[in-house]
Amino acid sequence: MTDFYETLAARIDARFGVQVERIPSRCGELTYEVTRESLVEVATALRDEPEFGFEQLMDVCGVDYLHYGIDEWTTESATVSGFSRGVEREFVVMDESDSFDPRRFAVVYHLLSLKNNSRLRLRVFTGGANPPVVDSVVTVWNSANWFEREAFDLYGILFEGHPDLRRILTDYGFIGYPFRKDFPLIGTVEVRYDPEKGRVAYEPVSIEPRTLVPKVIRDDNRYRPELKDRPHG
Repeated sequence: MTDFYETLAARIDARFGVQVERIPSRCGELTYEVTRESLVEVATALRDEPEFGFEQLMDVCGVDYLHYGIDEWTTESATVSGFSRGVEREFVVMDESDSFDPRRFAVVYHLLSLKNNSRLRLRVFTGGANPPVVDSVVTVWNSANWFEREAFDLYGILFEGHPDLRRILTDYGFIGYPFRKDFPLIGTVEVRYDPEKGRVAYEPVSIEPRTLVPKVIRDDNRYRPELKDRPHG
């Protein structure tokens, strides 16, 4: 991280205190986690106060941390389930009384300050509520309107105070949220035009699940030690 961003981080820490927490970033961008209760207040200050000046919201992304950090790829051979673990995974429709892991769903905001030539990422977790919900930032950055609709459509995250929270990418009759990690890769329904009914028909998905990982991984003889270093000719 450059001295410029370390200075910016010091200003953010001094201004917001316990409302935000700096978190490591693998992509090298200054990233903070903000509490749900402080989201709109912190966002407004980051936009309006001259020392920050983040007047532009570049993107809003939903994140599903289900199974995050769990790694089954521990050998060079094929895994027990391969990619079929995504195809054959059971799609679970949660009851309204069920709750999520408080750190399963998150929303990430990518901010840009043109005046100060700086970027910042904010992350807020939705908590255990079902459905997951955070406050909308449309009143802070109007560009959040479609971004939040996309996160709602793909992850099922609700944005309290959004003026028109509707699906934006999937069809009106789509069931579930396709970017959730427990959503089946083959989906739940398929759509076709029915000439007899004269309209689009929704039917149970007919795609047959396939395992896309080879059963056997063979070594390449070109890399055998006794052949690799043998002189040519």
